[in-house]
Amino acid sequence: MFALNEIALKNYLSLIKFSHTIFALPFALIGFTLAMSQDEHNFSWDKLLFVILCMVFARSAAMAFNRYIDRDIDSANPRTAKIREIPNGTIKAKSALVFVIANCVLFMISGYVLNPLCFYLSPIALLVILGYSFTKRFTALCHLVLGLGLSLSPIGAYLAVTAQFDILPILFSSIVLFWVSGFDIIYALQDESFDKKFNLHSIPVLFGKRNALFFSRFLHLLTASILIYIGLNYFGNSTLFWIACFVFIALLINQHRLVKADDLSKINLAFFTSNGIASVIFGSLIILDLLF
Repeated sequence: MFALNEIALKNYLSLIKFSHTIFALPFALIGFTLAMSQDEHNFSWDKLLFVILCMVFARSAAMAFNRYIDRDIDSANPRTAKIREIPNGTIKAKSALVFVIANCVLFMISGYVLNPLCFYLSPIALLVILGYSFTKRFTALCHLVLGLGLSLSPIGAYLAVTAQFDILPILFSSIVLFWVSGFDIIYALQDESFDKKFNLHSIPVLFGKRNALFFSRFLHLLTASILIYIGLNYFGNSTLFWIACFVFIALLINQHRLVKADDLSKINLAFFTSNGIASVIFGSLIILDLLF
């Protein structure tokens, strides 16, 4: 029985690509630390726990819903047919939908525990992160919707503590928006031909691989510009911030060096490794700077 449960857990963790939580979690912790660094707010393990739970539940719901909605597309796509859990029969579609509903409910409950504002905004957050799964059917801007969904993590964590909006966490959210949108365009390059065949929308389908890479670079240029703006206006001469900024921008440049329009062999290295390292290093250094 234990072995079966362990296998089921691994299957669901694979369904939601739990390891990819590494992209947005450091930014959620930045938002939380920004709020806690204010004199009127004291550190709370309870709040930190529910901030993390909110993110885990929201992301789990979004990923599982995407797999549920895209099950027919994933079955037809040679890249995903054998490796994704619903097409290969590892997880039943109905079970995935139940999993989505359970995570949505748990997300809203966690928001309620944090404060009324988080609870009232939780349906809007779910609308964005679940709605992304439909966007590739009608707009090439689907990458920006994905970025918007993940960008809710810094401001959401900040709201969990302060129950009010502020410009700095919104700026950190905008970093996530353009950064994630840019690397999702890179990841979508590998499905350009399939998406065209099935009338799915993406920046690579709209502009072609080479121009899509230019668009991705433009979004990452915006990311770098906002980072520098934050540094100049909020962190001044902070050594830790500028080290974090340098490392993050260097890794953005590195992923564009790895991926070429005619060579996608290193796309996974650019997508997961480069962005995962960037997020962890950047988040850790910014949090240390805010704390000390």
